Amino acid sequence: MADYYELLGVGRSASADDIKRAYRKRARELHPDANPGDAAAEERFKAVAKAYEVLSDPDTRARYDRYGEAGIGGAGGGGGAGDVFGGGLNDLFDAFFGGQGNPFGGRGGPSGPPRGQDLEVVADVAFEQAVFGATVPITVRTAVRCDDCGGSGAAEGTQPVTCADCNGRGQVQRVRQSLLGQMVTTSACPRCGGSGQVIATPCATCGGDGRVVTDKTYQVDLPAGVDTGSTLRLTGRGAVGPRGGGAGDLYVHVRVAPHDRYRREADDLVTELPVSIAQAALGTRFTLATLDGDEEIAVPAGTQPGREFVLRQRGVPRLQGRGRGDLRVRIAVEVPTKLSGEETELLRRLAELRGEHVDAGEPGFFSRIKSAFS
Repeated sequence: MADYYELLGVGRSASADDIKRAYRKRARELHPDANPGDAAAEERFKAVAKAYEVLSDPDTRARYDRYGEAGIGGAGGGGGAGDVFGGGLNDLFDAFFGGQGNPFGGRGGPSGPPRGQDLEVVADVAFEQAVFGATVPITVRTAVRCDDCGGSGAAEGTQPVTCADCNGRGQVQRVRQSLLGQMVTTSACPRCGGSGQVIATPCATCGGDGRVVTDKTYQVDLPAGVDTGSTLRLTGRGAVGPRGGGAGDLYVHVRVAPHDRYRREADDLVTELPVSIAQAALGTRFTLATLDGDEEIAVPAGTQPGREFVLRQRGVPRLQGRGRGDLRVRIAVEVPTKLSGEETELLRRLAELRGEHVDAGEPGFFSRIKSAFS
């Protein structure tokens, strides 16, 4: 028989953690599922498991270190593959299932009442509430604990009784034969649903479920800077589980209403400021109603369409950082569509002074025909 330390690929001074890590690595490499039809790999797999069983126990490891295999007698070498793995079987499954334990049974007590469902709801909020944060009410239809039975599901004056099928463990086991010997599979008890108890006399209000369905309103704190698509998780605000089971979580999806003057670009607020041709050419001042209050905007002479004026730190608070975005004011020059005779003449005179060609305003051929039949 090869040396147990050599089988695991560790030195004799290896710590318990080193031995466990080495065993998990070797078990993954040699497991029959990873080497189908390879009898030699299966034998090495069993040998590695036996080595780990011996070296993972301080007492048997000490005897092995002193006397070799003679010091451990028949440890790990009994009747079947189940004996070969001994207490190390759960560590083997840890190696394959990320520390979740043996999925086919073994450790663990009653599973208990199942946890309640997670719920989702959409919260419609105003633009200003999303920018500055707010506390808003949201109503969700959910399962809550039955007050008449206190969530037990049993009628007044009675109590749940221990399930006879699983003896209160909430789990039932079945034994089957496999390549590695006997395997024990564990599943929730079908009679009690994993709670370990049955309701002999159900509560008349909830029918033995321990919960009732109703509309419940919560006050949700929206942080400043949320936007459409943001999701808030409220732990324990979902539906409660049956017969005393824990509550799920509530996910609140934010939907922000549009604003009549402002729109959001990342953490900046953007708006357009309409000015006339004369105001853009000669300059003017405007009082702009921002979300923080009135601000005076000075538009200098010769301002071109699309020019931006930036008000620092007047935008949206940064949700994951400090400070705020900016408020960007874009100039939109409005061209008049209807002019009086005097206004037309003034603009034509301006064009002449600047040497700019404009339509003389003479009616066209089709316009004259239309006028003749008017």
